[in-house]
Amino acid sequence: MPSNAELPPINCSGSGLSFLPSEDFTASAVVGSEAYTEAAFDRPAFWAKQARELLTWSKDFNEALDWSNPPFAKWFVGGEVNAAYNALDRHVENGRGDRVAIYFEGEPGDTRTYTYAQLTEEVKKAANAFESLGVAKGDRVAVYLPMIPEAVITLLACARIGAVHSVVFGGFSSEALRSRIDDAEAKLVVTADGTYRRGKPSALKTAVDDALARPGHTVQNVVVVKRNQQPVTWVAARDHWWADTVDAASTEHTAVGHDSEHPLFILYTSGTTGKPKGILHTTGGYLTQNAYTHKAVFDLHPETDVYWCTADVGWVTGHSYVTYAPLINGATQVMYEGTPDSPHQGRWWEIVEKYKVSILYTAPTAIRTFMKWGREIPDKYDLSSLRVLGSVGEPINPEAWMWYRKVIGGDKTPIVDTWWQTETGAQMIAPLPGVTAAKPGSAQVPLPGIAVDVVDEMGESAPNGHGGFLVIREPWPAMLRGIWGDPERYKDTYWSRFENMYFAGDGAKKDEDGDIWLLGRVDDVMNVSGHRLSTTEIESALVSHPAVAEAAVVGASDETTGQAVVAFVILRGDAVDSGDDIVQELRNHVGKEIGPIAKPKNILVVPELPKTRSGKIMRRLLQDLAEGRDPGDATTLADNSVLAQIAKNLGQSTPAEKAASEGRHAAIPQPAFVSR
Repeated sequence: MPSNAELPPINCSGSGLSFLPSEDFTASAVVGSEAYTEAAFDRPAFWAKQARELLTWSKDFNEALDWSNPPFAKWFVGGEVNAAYNALDRHVENGRGDRVAIYFEGEPGDTRTYTYAQLTEEVKKAANAFESLGVAKGDRVAVYLPMIPEAVITLLACARIGAVHSVVFGGFSSEALRSRIDDAEAKLVVTADGTYRRGKPSALKTAVDDALARPGHTVQNVVVVKRNQQPVTWVAARDHWWADTVDAASTEHTAVGHDSEHPLFILYTSGTTGKPKGILHTTGGYLTQNAYTHKAVFDLHPETDVYWCTADVGWVTGHSYVTYAPLINGATQVMYEGTPDSPHQGRWWEIVEKYKVSILYTAPTAIRTFMKWGREIPDKYDLSSLRVLGSVGEPINPEAWMWYRKVIGGDKTPIVDTWWQTETGAQMIAPLPGVTAAKPGSAQVPLPGIAVDVVDEMGESAPNGHGGFLVIREPWPAMLRGIWGDPERYKDTYWSRFENMYFAGDGAKKDEDGDIWLLGRVDDVMNVSGHRLSTTEIESALVSHPAVAEAAVVGASDETTGQAVVAFVILRGDAVDSGDDIVQELRNHVGKEIGPIAKPKNILVVPELPKTRSGKIMRRLLQDLAEGRDPGDATTLADNSVLAQIAKNLGQSTPAEKAASEGRHAAIPQPAFVSR
């Protein structure tokens, strides 16, 4: 499918400050500018080449791309491949079994090291154990684990036997876990007794027990890793200790190829309807694009680099750039269980120094938090091993970008700011560190083989210097293959806004050079610390509390987390407004219904919500108030006085008062760091 799209601009710096790669870096770079030319000439052929070079296929494919039934793509048609074999066995077979695959650092300071040979044996044992519990190809396995090696082992064991894993972030509640178990019809749950959070034990199995307490689920067995000695209740015949099943299993297991389009995993993400969407990814295309982008964007030299992605395995970054891509590429990586400030605020930099980390991939939320703590903390550590820094999760502001480069990177490391989503499966927009003149705050250009554009309301390409909607014009290998069990929702959600283009809700602008700057969400999904949260889902949780009659949730800009959850609630007539007590009760209720990550940072009890005459809540006006802006024209509201009442509750001037005094709105207190 040749493309006539223009090549992305390389080494443009016409829009202000930029940083060219050093001559030495460019000379040894893994991928050069020629990749853009090759990919633009024939994208499917480019990806077919990457698939054959980066993966070992049990059976070669006969067609790179089948796009005969859009928006349902098939990549590497007819090919067969095994993800676990590519991540593990083949490295051992090729004499790299003694290379370290994972350095694990637990929050309490315990450590483990796995070579490729050792990790291969562990995954073979887990595959045998899961099969002994009745798990077969195509069955779904729910995974509710902390950031420990058993998480990676579990995912690879599922992939090895062709089971479909569905990871649920360990911070989600039992109700959220149960809804995902039910939707996927999971047969097995893998969990742990608990984990550690800021020096304290934190339970996990209790949430699994609560999730399975109600009948009607499909779970037959639960495997439990003993991590922090939390007391657990035990259901005979259902529950099994990891040590009694996995550790006791045979290390002999033969990996067989699975069809390139065989489902690899389901990962649930927030949707604007309030019901989480089960994003489905398949095998061959997903592995190919992740392996290529990991190599190209991070300039990976697996023989010498030590790579660390700080994302939790419960999110897509922990799937793509912890579990799969680094191991497929034969890299050595660090896994860390805890938070950045436990047991002290220099914990991350201590780890970088200890393992001589050379590639660090983290979120702007973390970077902005470190900025607040001060550079004197990282300055205590030797960070000279770092040579590439990456950013993921939400747009990074130029100030944080510059601090990251200067303080953490010693004013020499390239920064690769990456844009992608759970749905895209792999990085889509990013600089190439040996090619691109990097601009602070800009994700810059689509990667080779990716057709991204910014369009206006009519779907026409926006000229340089203008903004609009971020779309993908052509299929890509790691793209989601649908929403689990709901193909119509897949089409309606991602392919209905613009004809023949994928759109998932992000706004963007092109600068004068054509480089892309992300502007955040334009739909009803918030991006909090890189975690996508649905306003509708949080509103539903609030309204399920007996004291709440109505709720509206918006995302307010926040200098640390990107966006903060702000809720406006109307109490029922018989409910008592007890001030801070009701606010805390509602926050805890949302935490119970969805998980702590979704707790609103601010809840405002209001007498009414701004609505149009047809009854639609004007969330845009609430967002303006939450961010301290004058909401402007409110003539479409059924009752114009509502905004003044809410502004008064916020301690702000009304628009009229503000205009009279030329003062500023008082800002809502901003939230603290939300850990990944």
